[in-house]
Amino acid sequence: MTRTTPYIPQRLGDSEYLPLRHLHLHVTRWGEPRPGTPPLVLLHGWMDVGASYQFMVDAFSAAFVSGRAIIAPDWRGFGLSAPPLPCDHYLFVDYLGDLDALLEHYAPDGQVDLVGHSMGGNVAMQYAGVRPTRIRRLVNLEGFGMPATQPEQAPRRLEQWLDQLKQLRRGEIAMKPYGGADEVAARLMKNNPRLPLDKAAWLARQWARPAGDGRWRVLGDAAHKIVNPYLFRVDEMLACYATITAPVLAVEASDSLIAERWKRHFSLDEYHQRLKHVADCRVAVVQDAGHMLHHDQPQALARLLEDFLCIA
Repeated sequence: MTRTTPYIPQRLGDSEYLPLRHLHLHVTRWGEPRPGTPPLVLLHGWMDVGASYQFMVDAFSAAFVSGRAIIAPDWRGFGLSAPPLPCDHYLFVDYLGDLDALLEHYAPDGQVDLVGHSMGGNVAMQYAGVRPTRIRRLVNLEGFGMPATQPEQAPRRLEQWLDQLKQLRRGEIAMKPYGGADEVAARLMKNNPRLPLDKAAWLARQWARPAGDGRWRVLGDAAHKIVNPYLFRVDEMLACYATITAPVLAVEASDSLIAERWKRHFSLDEYHQRLKHVADCRVAVVQDAGHMLHHDQPQALARLLEDFLCIA
């Protein structure tokens, strides 16, 4: 890959570490809060980092950013939020616990505007149903949930979980090493052909770091590859959707992940049926974008968010 100058952020973020739930949670933070302006909290997806929102943050207007704290945590086991002790699996409910503690720190007495991408969107939707009074407005970026499961799938799922724990112990499940930042950038561009070279070069340095052996490794714990031992229960998720009181903007990409990943197991129509359980929900589509729509079309996405979040 041809070497290039990495993307230069227009708005520099600060790194903070918060001691939350026996974890030093890393947070990228832009801007300063102003009384009466809710913080904007950005939740990243699986195998991503909070800094991944940099392009969208840069695309926000000066008026929108002025006086607003923008907060993007690294989920536990991702980015710079390393677990204090070795861990062999992660549970979805821990993300809810971490988010609750994060909001208690940054907005103990008020509401927040919450944005989540992919896995982060799933966390945001569930959290907004569990703590409805904490969320002023919610934006779900391609957080579709998962295909429905049946109880009879439980024995095989638990067996798979046990088998993968053994594979992790034997080193058979691991994160792939890379020869350098350029190789990491090339991998990011392979995953997302719309990603420009300069942005890939910048993201590579947020997404991975050099290890002691000189190779680069993704900042994600290999234990995240272990299957969740618990089945995805649509009825429980819909019960959470039904208790969301905040207005919700569900944003999809024109070339959405859902059709490719789940094919016949879970469709966009089924997702839209689920959204009908949310009292106040609108759907928007970002054109010429794939699943990483905050990378593909940050300007268009920033305008969508500003229009939605600035409604009184």
